[in-house]
Amino acid sequence: MNVRRRHISAVALTAVAALGFGTLTACSSDSAAAGDTGSFDVVASFYPMAFLAERIGGEHVHVTSLTQPGQEPHDLEISARQTAQLEEADAALYLKGLQPSVDEAIGQSPIATKIDAAELTTLEEHGTEAGHDEEHGDEHGTEAGHDEEHGDEHAHEDEHGHDHEGGDPHIWLDPVRYAEVAEGVGKAFQKADPNHAADYRKNTAALVKDLKALDEKFRTGLANRTTDVFVTTHAAFGYLAERYGLTEEAISGLDPDTEPSGARVKELQKIAKEDGVTTVFYETLVSDKTAKTLAGDTGLRTDVLDPVEGITDRSRGEDYFQVMEANLTALRTALGAR
Repeated sequence: MNVRRRHISAVALTAVAALGFGTLTACSSDSAAAGDTGSFDVVASFYPMAFLAERIGGEHVHVTSLTQPGQEPHDLEISARQTAQLEEADAALYLKGLQPSVDEAIGQSPIATKIDAAELTTLEEHGTEAGHDEEHGDEHGTEAGHDEEHGDEHAHEDEHGHDHEGGDPHIWLDPVRYAEVAEGVGKAFQKADPNHAADYRKNTAALVKDLKALDEKFRTGLANRTTDVFVTTHAAFGYLAERYGLTEEAISGLDPDTEPSGARVKELQKIAKEDGVTTVFYETLVSDKTAKTLAGDTGLRTDVLDPVEGITDRSRGEDYFQVMEANLTALRTALGAR
């Protein structure tokens, strides 16, 4: 990812503020700008953060997302208008390490409540299968074989400029970790807006309950399968794979724009044959060209496994839970679950 960081002068910010702020599309249809709603105004970095803010905040919170629906969040560059909007918000909810321009803007902002989701759960290194082997190699024998044969080929996946020095940021794809983040966000809202703390506490509990139910659906839905291995274009599903004893083999690394090497493509062809892989997964916000090329070369089919980084009219659902359940259906089919 190539992020061009824009340094906004105080004069520019003043000019933007004087002209008024345009509306950024949030998860809700509310068109009021942050700072002018009479509500607890939260600026969220991208959809999974905005979803948490809306579910936990309910009627008391106005949520604005910095990432437009359909925009690849890894590529977001903060505009002057968005930087000014941060100045007016009551809280910012973001995931440090995913969007460097957001990290920089929030770090420089005087906003009182800054909630970094990465600090509310544990992050791990993914994008290579080494970590999976160490933890699951004995339980899932196919994974150890992959590392012994292919470990060196994964090295390029962590060398493409992504700011993931704190670990893999895709924590929302593990319902258990996402629930941990939800609990932390709920506590932060309660502290920042104590007049509505009881409602935030209630809404957080309801959301955590729903996430635990989703976790159980994945556990039971993937319990009986013919293979543990799935192939994706983007190494976004490391936490999900780890949670349910699967092995993710990514064409690219943590950065969806990284082009795979010829050696990596040949490696994946071999893995597909050896492990009974039936499907190459692609996602809705990036090109499916590489996935379809690999699938065509290996006689596999393609399907969508959505990293839920944004909801568009191409998404298989209208919110996080619906898309995650669609992901479960796709995984069950690809892994031969019964």
